[in-house]
Amino acid sequence: MSTGTDSEQQAAIDDLKRASAEVAAAQLRDGMIVGLGSGSTARFAVEAIAKRVQAGLRIIGIPTSEQTASLAVERGIALSTLGEYSDIEVTIDGADEVELDTLHLIKGGGGNQLREKIVAAASRRLVIIVDERKLVKKLGSRAPVPVEVAQFGWQATARHLTGRGAAPVLRVGADGKPYITDGGNYILDCGFGSIDDPAALQRELDATVGVMEHGLFIGMTSQVLIGTGEGVKQLEGGAAR
Repeated sequence: MSTGTDSEQQAAIDDLKRASAEVAAAQLRDGMIVGLGSGSTARFAVEAIAKRVQAGLRIIGIPTSEQTASLAVERGIALSTLGEYSDIEVTIDGADEVELDTLHLIKGGGGNQLREKIVAAASRRLVIIVDERKLVKKLGSRAPVPVEVAQFGWQATARHLTGRGAAPVLRVGADGKPYITDGGNYILDCGFGSIDDPAALQRELDATVGVMEHGLFIGMTSQVLIGTGEGVKQLEGGAAR
């Protein structure tokens, strides 16, 4: 990674994400129903897909956030809903962390875990685009687990999560007020530290009253496309190629 200024480093990272997004978009074929992820990395995917649409590709996108929907419409991508199309052929999204051996994920930096997971669960394939910084040996190494919680009684939910070993922090927006997801919920960014058993933690979070969804995506990833200084690499079944 470049050792230049912050803006130069960010530009270099963006180039890696953009390259991964273009490889993901190149896999799409006419007539596909495509899930469109949320967050800064997913924006590159929408841009890459839009280029192909402008060149004649015909797909229908299922967005996971209002922000993604607005960008897709602006770029000329036809959209629909899960109500119309319950079977999505592929979803392209980003991740905060990718565990190397398992392809388990922490997602949710974009702030819409519930919608992202609903779309991912309805997809035949989940393709994740990242830059090489997002690869970790164990989940939780760098990123907290975002937990989407009901606004009502969120403090009680936070206390319960604290008892499970989390260090929950209420996410706030640029205005200093609690961030509200498109589903109308709050987000608690929970620092569990290095997670030895992500599946067990997933079960605990799923069983916690007040938790609407969370950023652990366990056993859902089909492919990871990694932007590196040596080009875009793939992870499938835990092996880079």
